[in-house]
Amino acid sequence: MSVLEMKMPSPGESIAEVEIAQWLVEDGDYVEVDQAVAEIDSDKATLELPAEKAGIITILAEEGDTITVGAIVCKIDTSAKVPKKLKTEPKSKDPKVAPRAQEPTSVPIAAVDNSSSKATPIAKAMMSDKGVTSTKVKGSGDGGKIIKSDVVSYLSGGIKDDAVVGWGGTRDESTKKMSSLRRKIAQRLVSVKNETAMLTTFNEVDMTNVMAIRKKYKDKFKEIHGTGLGFMSFFTKACTEALNLYPSVNAMIDGNNIITHNYADIGIAVSSPKGLMVPVLRNAEQMSLAEIEAEIKRLAIKARDGKLSLEEMTGGTFTITNGGVFGSMLSTPIINPPQSAILGMHNIVDRPMAIGGKVEIRPIMYVALSYDHRIIDGKESVSFLYKVKEMIENPTKLIFGAKPPEEILLGL
Repeated sequence: MSVLEMKMPSPGESIAEVEIAQWLVEDGDYVEVDQAVAEIDSDKATLELPAEKAGIITILAEEGDTITVGAIVCKIDTSAKVPKKLKTEPKSKDPKVAPRAQEPTSVPIAAVDNSSSKATPIAKAMMSDKGVTSTKVKGSGDGGKIIKSDVVSYLSGGIKDDAVVGWGGTRDESTKKMSSLRRKIAQRLVSVKNETAMLTTFNEVDMTNVMAIRKKYKDKFKEIHGTGLGFMSFFTKACTEALNLYPSVNAMIDGNNIITHNYADIGIAVSSPKGLMVPVLRNAEQMSLAEIEAEIKRLAIKARDGKLSLEEMTGGTFTITNGGVFGSMLSTPIINPPQSAILGMHNIVDRPMAIGGKVEIRPIMYVALSYDHRIIDGKESVSFLYKVKEMIENPTKLIFGAKPPEEILLGL
């Protein structure tokens, strides 16, 4: 019998411990080499733990356990032969490991076959036990895979025979440990409020011209570049131009020093199953709109699938967050340390505007710039945000830069 002891690898420099977020296999399962057997949370990212060899796995740590880097988390019997038919209907785990949602009623549940569904073994067992078909549960795991929490959420919704009878109301309570990633986010957010002189300035942007360009060219843009044309690329480009004019917005404090950057690494806040992630577009000032859109799409997909690397989320000199996709009208975004400013985008709403002495209905977006007043003066913050507004309302400035094209022509 040959047994491999799998030790917890280091996810990155200065990370001493991680947390087992979720086992993707069950104790005693046969695993293939490089198969993801667990998801691990560090204080910076969620990563997958791949099997180093093929064989029968023995799990030595529970979900939620904090593991020191280098500690043994599981063993793999590499001498085990490949089963002729891999197990598809695993036994349900102990309830304290895989808690079941309370049943809406005690009506007997018919057996269902979810063996061919795209789900983790635990999720399959729970669905089979509760008589739930996999087609009714929306998966939030890698590539749409159904995981344990998806089944729990479905069962807690009070669904019986496809009739909505409420969302539960069982008065049960549950407690779970905050992930190391969530704890780190909490610490960073509190430190921003305590250690920076954060202020927020606001403005409104008339989106008429950008929306007209997008409507006119979006089909051709996608045909040529293979990606959609959204508003984020326009704002990213506008920010890189404005950062060039107001470099203090692109700077950061390091002790008693101010670090300025002759480049714009733009962090784009994207939603993921683990929470808000901020992957970085390197040298965004050198990118075209198509390159920005393609990179944002690539990073957003990796965030959704939990595949972002530490390198892709490290650094950044300025951040953009778009609460408008969730319906936010206005907010005060929190600075992403050690950066000194963040731009908040919001939803677009038709509003009455005074145009040339007449009232017109225009698509308006409110924008917000939160900044650290220790390094950025009020004049610079307001001027930066107004320059972003100017370039969005007059998109030709995105082509010719912050200066009007006639000034460039005249060498002014």
